[in-house]
Amino acid sequence: MNKDSLSKWKSLASDELKGKPLESLNWVSSENIMIKPLYTKKDLETVSHLDELPGLANFSRGPRATMYAGRPWTIRQYAGFSTAEESNAFYKKNLGSGQKGISVAFDLPTHRGYDSDHPRVLGDVGKAGVAIDSVEDMAILFNGIPLDQMSVSMTMNGAVIPIMANFIVAAEEQGVSKSKLTGTIQNDILKEFMVRNTYIYPPEPSMRIVSDIIEYTSREMPKFNSISISGYHMHEAGANLAQELAFTLADGKEYVRAALSKGLDIDSFAGRLSFFFAIGMNFFMEVAKLRAARLLWARIMAEFNPTRESSSLLRVHCQTSGVSLQEEDPYNNIVRTSYEALAGALGGTQSLHTNAFDEAMGLPTEFSSRIARNTQLIMQEELGITKVIDPLAGSYYVETLTEQLAEKAWEIIQEIEDLGGMTEAVASGLPKSRIEESAARKQAAIDQGKEVIVGVNKFKPNQKEDVEILDVDNVTVRRTQIDRLRHIKATRDNDLCMKKLNDLEITCKTGEGNLLEQAIDAAKARATVGEISYTMEKVFGRYKADTKTLSGVYQEAYEKDDSFLKIQEKANLFADKEGRRPRILVIKLGQDGHDRGAKVIATAFADMGFDVDVGPLFQTPEEAAQDAVDNDVHIIGVSSQAAGHKTLVPVLIEKLKILGGEETIVVCGGVIPKGDYQFLMDLGVKAVFGPGTNVLDAANNLLDILMNK
Repeated sequence: MNKDSLSKWKSLASDELKGKPLESLNWVSSENIMIKPLYTKKDLETVSHLDELPGLANFSRGPRATMYAGRPWTIRQYAGFSTAEESNAFYKKNLGSGQKGISVAFDLPTHRGYDSDHPRVLGDVGKAGVAIDSVEDMAILFNGIPLDQMSVSMTMNGAVIPIMANFIVAAEEQGVSKSKLTGTIQNDILKEFMVRNTYIYPPEPSMRIVSDIIEYTSREMPKFNSISISGYHMHEAGANLAQELAFTLADGKEYVRAALSKGLDIDSFAGRLSFFFAIGMNFFMEVAKLRAARLLWARIMAEFNPTRESSSLLRVHCQTSGVSLQEEDPYNNIVRTSYEALAGALGGTQSLHTNAFDEAMGLPTEFSSRIARNTQLIMQEELGITKVIDPLAGSYYVETLTEQLAEKAWEIIQEIEDLGGMTEAVASGLPKSRIEESAARKQAAIDQGKEVIVGVNKFKPNQKEDVEILDVDNVTVRRTQIDRLRHIKATRDNDLCMKKLNDLEITCKTGEGNLLEQAIDAAKARATVGEISYTMEKVFGRYKADTKTLSGVYQEAYEKDDSFLKIQEKANLFADKEGRRPRILVIKLGQDGHDRGAKVIATAFADMGFDVDVGPLFQTPEEAAQDAVDNDVHIIGVSSQAAGHKTLVPVLIEKLKILGGEETIVVCGGVIPKGDYQFLMDLGVKAVFGPGTNVLDAANNLLDILMNK
């Protein structure tokens, strides 16, 4: 391309724009990267990685020389619900239909280290994953699935010690030695303190747990990935792609340091580290993100002077975005997931999970799960994308984006290093506040229509689609688990079990020995997940996060907007009439730690003129009702994402009546199937706001309810 050609193009483009400047086609991404309408060879002049080849440092073109031409990515669908028996049957069916690996979703009580009989988990057992309380549960989960042949990924962080222990014991009792086990344990606790909140212990002992697992697996389980460092949950909490990339890799760097502090050699464990990213709807930016991740990780690992090239290689599992799924016009979600999956494949992922289209409303059904799995099978078998290694290499746009995104992420990584590393950054609250601000800005853009969601804020359908929803009978599942727990405790050698738990407690106190090694002995003696977790909690304590909220994001986004100003005026009218501002308590009930929606509501409502209280995470309905009465709030807003509302909201309303708070308005929002709306309204819930609800509309609705009370 010469100067004359470029000049000619600019002239043609200007004519087509009918007087508008060419720069009007530029747009700025949420990562603060200027996106141009045209990229040329000239844009590649500053790109440093163009001559790389697949399988060779710095791995921008993929970690394996032949990539999918030699072997396609692993189809690894994340699943688990109800009991171990039901999840086992589901896994077997999927494996028979083309799935290549198992990815286990555990329920929230298991994540938080509670057995199913604990009083704090009333509404959570078996709801958002499978309930695992014991070796017996784990043995049932993998019954008939040969663990020496099947790769198993487990998303577990808080209760990672007892879950790993139970998995190892169940495998050994199946006849499979731990040295033959393949798969991944997530074991990424730092991101839990930032976004997902399924932590148990404070950061310092939590980091000891991480390093003990890395130490044990590097010694005893050479085929098993000791950690999956996750950006997925940051993405889902609202992080932009530069933040997701930077915070994830910075977490990885911190875990490397933790492992080295145990005296491990870098090459003994670095090759078993893996990463986990979300794939959202900004197609080319997502492709660039995976390429940039490999570049940056190689740069980070160079600081530790590994001798094996494989120690600098970033391997990644990806999952299509859950937050991009919408309740409105839900079959659009199939299309969204397909595009996201394609971006993950073209970015060079090693394994992939595709979300089911109905997950914005509840757990996926067998029908929706089949479509999600077949999305990948069609990509592998029909599209031809596995025939060529890294087909987007050399793209002016993609290569430029890769370089720019890497630069943006590196700036954030250096900022974290200046704070003393990721543990110190997490303690300061910086990553969490950045992600929450990004989430609020994104939601404001959607509410304003600046960011289009087809079927939600533009091109809305004329009629609603009725979609079948999987409903787990939480009461029955809990009863089944409690019966099994009683049997285990009645038939085990309790003296031996207590001795092994005492040995674990001593290891916690002294800092000597390996926590996982001790927990395996306890699991063999049939100590439960809850008992092992509580033994460690007695020494380490249970972490409670400070609840902080942002303000000003919506005020800035809606400056001089008439609809926003009218809501503020309405809130002022209420205040003039009642002598105080409308006051709302935003709460999460049970063990559901996904607080993105709650935080966005708190931020937005505060800017619109409400007094906003945010309850602490993991409240019981009784505790939330007491807070509401003590603080004399007008409204309780229950944010639900893990399907516990049908069990927990009735208890909340009953407790309010007992405490004299029956005049308090209760509303619900989040991932709530439309079929549950009437159930909640019959209880006395005044409004239900499902996924895709415009936040301003919700605030306006609540003010109307208050003023017409």
